Amino acid sequence: MTDIPEGYESQLSLYDTQRAIERIKHVFLAKLCAALHLVRVTAPLVVDPATGINDNLNGVERPVGFDVPAVGADAEVVQSLAKWKRHALKRYDFNVGKGIVCDMNAIRRDEDLDNRHSLYVDQWDWEKVIQEDERTTEYLHEVVGRIVTAICGTLDELKWYYPQLECELERNVTFVTAQELEDLFPDLSPKEREERFVSEHRTVFIQGIGGALASGKPHDGRSPDYDDWDLNGDLLFWADVLGCAPEASSMGIRVSPESLARQLALSGCDDRRELPFHKMLLAGELPCTIGGGIGQSRLCMLLLGKAHVGEVQASVWDEATVTACRDAGVHLL
Repeated sequence: MTDIPEGYESQLSLYDTQRAIERIKHVFLAKLCAALHLVRVTAPLVVDPATGINDNLNGVERPVGFDVPAVGADAEVVQSLAKWKRHALKRYDFNVGKGIVCDMNAIRRDEDLDNRHSLYVDQWDWEKVIQEDERTTEYLHEVVGRIVTAICGTLDELKWYYPQLECELERNVTFVTAQELEDLFPDLSPKEREERFVSEHRTVFIQGIGGALASGKPHDGRSPDYDDWDLNGDLLFWADVLGCAPEASSMGIRVSPESLARQLALSGCDDRRELPFHKMLLAGELPCTIGGGIGQSRLCMLLLGKAHVGEVQASVWDEATVTACRDAGVHLL
C-alpha cells in the first residue's frame, strides 16, 4: 500500500529528476567498475527455462513466460541473472579478480506494490571471479565496503550538482548476522528486526540469509542454487524520507559444489541436479565467484530523497496508488 509522508515535497523538479537519474546511473556504474574491476557486458532479457539458468528468487515468484513460435519452445523473462553471469564468466574466459556487470530488467508480476516495490525491476547485476581461499566472511565484508564507498562517492558528486539534496548516508557499515538479529529481537518479525536495527546503525549488512535460524525459520527466502547461505546477505540503508530501511543490494559468495548439494537437499530441490547449469556446477566446471544485484531505481530513490519508486521509474500502478500520489502532489513517471 502506498503511504506518502505528510508534507513530502520532491527536492528536484521533474526535469532535474530525470537529469539526476542519468547522472547517478553513469557515475555509480563507473565507480562500481573501478572498485570491483568489472567490465560492462550485454545480458539477456529472456532465457530458456529448460536450462535452469533463470532465478526462482524466494521460490514462490512466478516468472513471466511465453511461447516463441519461431523457436518452437517457451521462454521466460529473467528474474535475475545470478546463474547466467557465472556461466558467462566461464564462457568469456575471465581470470581471477575480474568480473562483469550488466543491466538487468525484470518483471515481477507477483510483487506487492507499495512505495518501494514495483512490478518492474531494474538493477546492476555484477559477478566476479575469485579464488577458492577468498570464500570467506572477511572477503565478503571487504566487497560490501567497496560497494558502500561507491554509493557514498556517487552521492558526493550528485550533491555538487544538486546541493539542495538532503540525503545523508552512514559510510561505516555495521555487519550483523540474521541469527544475531533473531537473538536480539526474538519477538519481532524479520522485517521488524531489520527496521529496528537499521534505524540505529543506518548502514547495515545482514549476513546469512536463506538457511533456517535457531527458531527453525529463515530470515528470508533465498534460492538454494546461487548464493552460499552462510556467505551472503542484504545491504540496507536508512531512508529518512520514508523512515524505513530499503534493501539496496542482495549479494553473496556463490555456492560451491558442496554447498549447492547441501542447499538443494535442504530445500527439497534435488530434481534440479539434472539441469544443465546445476550439472556443470556440481561437476566443478564453473568458476568460483561472488556477485549480486544493486537496485537502480532503489538507489536513485534513496539518493534523491524520493517517497515513491514511481518517481524514478515508469511502471504500471493500481488506481489506489495513482490516487494517493496525485493527492499528495507526487508525480509518477
